[in-house]
Formats: sequence, C-alpha cells, structure tokens
Amino acid sequence: MSELKALLFDVDGTLADTERDGHRVAFNQAFAEAGLDWHWSVEKYGDLLKVTGGKERMKLYLSEIPKAEHPAAAKTDLDGFVAGLHQAKTRHYTQLLASGKIPLRPGVLRLLKEARSAGIKLAIVTTTTPENVTALLSYSLSPESLDWFEVIAAGDIVPAKKPAPDIYTYTLEKMGLSAADCLALEDSDNGLRSSLGAGIKTLVTVNDYTQNHDFSGATLVLDQLGEADQPFKQIAGKPVDATFVDMNLLQSLHSNQIS
Repeated sequence: MSELKALLFDVDGTLADTERDGHRVAFNQAFAEAGLDWHWSVEKYGDLLKVTGGKERMKLYLSEIPKAEHPAAAKTDLDGFVAGLHQAKTRHYTQLLASGKIPLRPGVLRLLKEARSAGIKLAIVTTTTPENVTALLSYSLSPESLDWFEVIAAGDIVPAKKPAPDIYTYTLEKMGLSAADCLALEDSDNGLRSSLGAGIKTLVTVNDYTQNHDFSGATLVLDQLGEADQPFKQIAGKPVDATFVDMNLLQSLHSNQIS
C-alpha cells in the first residue's frame, strides 16, 4: 500500500461554503450592474450547480429562458459577453471575501496546519477561477497561505472541467505523484466523479446544495470535517472511531485501516 503523501482539496463547498452566499450573490450583483433583470434565487442556483464553472452556468441559464428575455443571446460574441459578466462577478465575489463574510468550514484550517506539520503535500484542485482561489486563501487564511500549496490547479487550465478527471490528472502530473499517493477532499457528485475518475480515494463533506447527491464510491461521507467540540456526522462509509477529521483518520482511510 502506497504511503499518503498529499491531500488534494476542492475549493467551493469544501474549503468554505462559498456557493449560496458568495458566488450566487456576486452573480446577481454583476447582473444588476450590467443592467440585466436576471436574479438567481437560492433554488435556481442550486439547479445551475449541476454544471461546473461560472461561465458554463450562465450559458446554461441562457439556454433555459426564452430568447426574448435575454437579447444577449443574439450577440455575435456571446462568449465575450459571458466572460465580461464573469469578470465582474469575480470582482464582486472578491469584495465579499474581503468583508469577511465567507469563513472557512469547520476543521479546514486545523487540518491544513496538521498536514503541513506532518510533511504532507497540499494542492488545490478546482474549476473556480484562479482569482477566486487567491482571494479565498488570502482573506480567509493569509496571503502567505498560497505558498502552502505545491500546486493550485484552477479554472480553465484543462479543457474539460469536473466531472472529467482532467484537473486531477493534471495535478498528479505536476506533483509527480500517483493516484495511490493521494487523498482528495470534495463536496459534490461532480467533484467525486472527477477524483474517482483519476483513481483517487475521496472524502466528501456535504453542504446544503450537495447533501442529496449520489456519493457512491466515496471512501467516507461526512457533514463536515469537525472539531473537538464540534463533532462531524457520518453519512456514508465504514464506521469510524473519531469525531473530527485529523491526519490519523486520513492515514487510516488511505490505508483502509478503519477501526
């Protein structure tokens, strides 16, 4: 059995609950700023999350509403229009992060520090834009935390986004590691399909948007990483004798030595 050498973290929904009160809000602010009468409700945004990538979600939305309601669809440069909206959305999202309104999920900071102390490599593996990753890490941790991660694989760095395994395969190649050396941390079915497609064992922490997803194949599914005074709830996987995720538990998951 290969030794656990690296933890590969998804971002949105995994490191922080960024979707409902972060990205969704920023999208709506960008739409209003552009003079569009679009508004994504909590429920609508949850539906759009079936695809990964903000630009992809806007294109899906455009495909679902009557053309008379979105004259933008008639633009000759639809890609450019969507890209411009996405840039504005990223600016608003960064402002939300700077205001401290999007904290890390329970247990994330502790686990990152434990992994670093244990000599475990860290990487970010996400479909969100690099600017979003930089902003989240800088404001929720510190600007220096960017150096904690050997690889930050984000955005359009590969042509096929999750659930394709490309972003994980890219990360493994950049780190010079095999799938057996790593453990992934995800929050959604698309993320899980991506990591499993690359052959990587995966721990899932669900959120409000993903709690009903199909997580077949996950090594362990929890409601959160937990803290000593804030125990996690196990949803699926072999029963574990723990109340919060630490390096001992991750080593056991990786080696299949669950007790």
